[in-house]
Amino acid sequence: MANEQAARQDEKAASSKGLPLFYEAPEPLDAKRHGHLSLAKDIGLGFTAGINAVPVNMIEMPQICHFYPIAFSPDGNATPVALLGLRDGENLFLDKAGNWMEDAYIPAYIRRYPFIFSELPGGEQLTLCVDMAPRAVNDKDDQKFFDASGKPTQMANNALEFCKSYHAAAQQTVAFSKALADSGLLVDRSAEITVGEGQKISFSGFRIIDEAKLAEMADEDFLEWRRNGWLPFVYAHLFSGGQWQRLTTLLRQRIAGDKK
Repeated sequence: MANEQAARQDEKAASSKGLPLFYEAPEPLDAKRHGHLSLAKDIGLGFTAGINAVPVNMIEMPQICHFYPIAFSPDGNATPVALLGLRDGENLFLDKAGNWMEDAYIPAYIRRYPFIFSELPGGEQLTLCVDMAPRAVNDKDDQKFFDASGKPTQMANNALEFCKSYHAAAQQTVAFSKALADSGLLVDRSAEITVGEGQKISFSGFRIIDEAKLAEMADEDFLEWRRNGWLPFVYAHLFSGGQWQRLTTLLRQRIAGDKK
């Protein structure tokens, strides 16, 4: 997203084969095909190292806003994203050891990995899938997807429930994002940030809610948004603007650390 890249440039690069961000080879879980497989014991969060923005659901925004700036993708979807870095391919919340910043909320999109829902062709039924990447799945650990009788294990059932909750929240987010995209409240923004010794970072390709336009919103539209329960998430986005300074500070610390 940094250096004049779009808000989800990293995601587009990772999804050149039409796959969601992070996922390499998702497959529907099947007892016959995957009965011998297990969830890798230590997946960790290293798979997030090369991204600087991740999609978030509407209901997360009140938590997200305390740690990350929230922006919206510049396309017609107006997807809300948490900004994790200011330069391409850099997550400032992940250290070199693969540890997330202590006490910082981790977006659900990341916590869901390596599981994901997939809609079956020709129907509306959703099926639980898992990324078959070597970092996520193997045949030696003890976190099996299925028991000896071919039934899903508790771990697999927990993943299913999490994905159900995520999917429901994602559907709510789509409705909110569509209304936001159609509202005329979003404006394109760019920034040039000085990170030390005259070094500047150009940052663009994201959209935010214009507070002046929000103040001028027609009363009937404002009341409709209130009835839909969207106003707290609008304010969470606006409140998240205070986290731009956090990103700048983290980048300066990262640059200083790299020089040592």
